[in-house]
Amino acid sequence: MKEATMARHEALGLTADQVREMYYYMLLTRRLDERLWLLQRGGKIPFVISPQGQEAAQVGAAFAFRRRQDWFTPYYRDLGVNLVVGVTPREVMLSAFARGADPASGGKQMPSHWGNRPLNIVSGSSPVTTQVLHAVGIAQAARMRGDDVVVYTACGEGSSNQGDFHEALNWAGLHKLPVIFMVQNNEYAISVPLSQQVAGGSVAARGRGYGMPGVEVDGTDVLAVYEVVKEAHERARRGEGPTLIEARCIRITSHSSDDDQRRYRDPEEIAAVQARDPIRKARQYLFEHGLMDEAAEQELERKVAAIVDDATDWAEAQPYAAPEEALRHVYKEG
Repeated sequence: MKEATMARHEALGLTADQVREMYYYMLLTRRLDERLWLLQRGGKIPFVISPQGQEAAQVGAAFAFRRRQDWFTPYYRDLGVNLVVGVTPREVMLSAFARGADPASGGKQMPSHWGNRPLNIVSGSSPVTTQVLHAVGIAQAARMRGDDVVVYTACGEGSSNQGDFHEALNWAGLHKLPVIFMVQNNEYAISVPLSQQVAGGSVAARGRGYGMPGVEVDGTDVLAVYEVVKEAHERARRGEGPTLIEARCIRITSHSSDDDQRRYRDPEEIAAVQARDPIRKARQYLFEHGLMDEAAEQELERKVAAIVDDATDWAEAQPYAAPEEALRHVYKEG
């Protein structure tokens, strides 16, 4: 009798429930973002910068980390990472509507400037790639204190050309710090394609120059991403230093709600991207391995839709911050 082949998720030590949970977070990320676009186009929120096409990279990576123990300095597209780590859909919407209870900034920053102290998510800022330096500082502090911590940080391939990125990698590699650099390569830096922004075409290849492994992975495959990030996480905990991971993703939407990708991408290219949709790929895996059927899929869609509706309606009804809150955390308080 021919021996049965172990499914990929089983070989990675994941249960059926964990794989279904991965898909849930990917779907929740997509449906939340779709709602955010509708709200922005309707004039209810100011801005959207989308994770669509990068859900597998974000969810797969986040599942390899330990919630409330590891630290995170995400970049603006990292909606999926934040959801897995513990940010709720209601909190996402509080930020989008700039309400006073927004845990990231009290409604003071634009949406997608993530931050949540109880969840070890460090507040981000608008200048791209500054968060990678913060990640290195946290990793060094953890090393000095003897804390069992691994730090996640991410950026796009476009901002990996900034000086901050190279300084961070050099310092982390030199001191073998427990930090994972996740570059989500969605092939465009706003309107500039990869071929015109990254010399040599590979971000992962830069790792070797900074004394760390550079790993390239299919960023549309949630299990593939989980595997390489899990290995990097274990390596960091063993004291072997940082890892640079380049997740080859896609960008389904325009760069942001202030952009129109039809001005620089051919219609054929935009249509072809859909064939690489990570949601479709994860769905196919679940169906092929008997982890989900059509009835379960429909029920999941209803559950996610209800969560998104609740978060939207609840957050929109919340008050703005009081005017006197505007100067809090800006000037020294007596």
